[in-house]
Amino acid sequence: RVRYGGIYICDPYRGIPERECSSQSLVTHSSLLATLMQYWLLKSDAESYSIDNLKRDKMTAWTGVRNYQARNYMRDQMKPGDMALFYHSNTEVPGVVGICEIASTPIPDETAFDPQDSHFDPKASVANPIWCAVEVKYVKHLKKLIPIDELRKTKGLEKMAILQRGSRLSITPVTEKEWKIIEPGLR
Repeated sequence: RVRYGGIYICDPYRGIPERECSSQSLVTHSSLLATLMQYWLLKSDAESYSIDNLKRDKMTAWTGVRNYQARNYMRDQMKPGDMALFYHSNTEVPGVVGICEIASTPIPDETAFDPQDSHFDPKASVANPIWCAVEVKYVKHLKKLIPIDELRKTKGLEKMAILQRGSRLSITPVTEKEWKIIEPGLR
C-alpha cells in the first residue's frame, strides 16, 4: 500500500499486487490512480548519476536542472507519489533502466548557490532561488534495459517527448497512454 494524497493505493510497481489489497480504505481502480498520478522521464548521464547510485542512496535531490521548462515541470506539476522512468543518456545504449518515485514537493536547488559547483548560478539566492529540485526515491531496476531504439519502434510512442527531434530536456512528461504501452517492460 502506498499513501497518496490522503488515500492508500495498491501499487504493482512496488511489488504489491491489487489482489492483496482488500481493505475498504484502499483505491485499486487504475483509472482513479491515473487521475491522481502523473508520469515522468528523468534523464541522467550514467557517469554522473546512475540508477545504481540512486539504489545505493535510496533517495536524492534531482539537482542541476538548468532549463526553465524542465524546472517548471518540477516546480508546477510534479508531486510526491508521481512515478518516473529513469533514463541513462550518454551511454553506448541509451534507454530506460529503472523506475523511481517523486518523493517531495519542490525545494531550492542548493547547487545554484555554491560557487564551486558546476551548476552555480550567480543570479540565484536563498531569497530568490530561481532553480528548484525534487527528491527522487529509488523503486527498482528494470530486468532489461529498454533502449531508445526500441522506444522509437514501438507503436503508440511516436509523440513521446524523449523521441521528438531536438528533444534535450532532462525531465519530460510521459502520458498515461505512453506509460501503459511501456508498462510490460517495467515489471
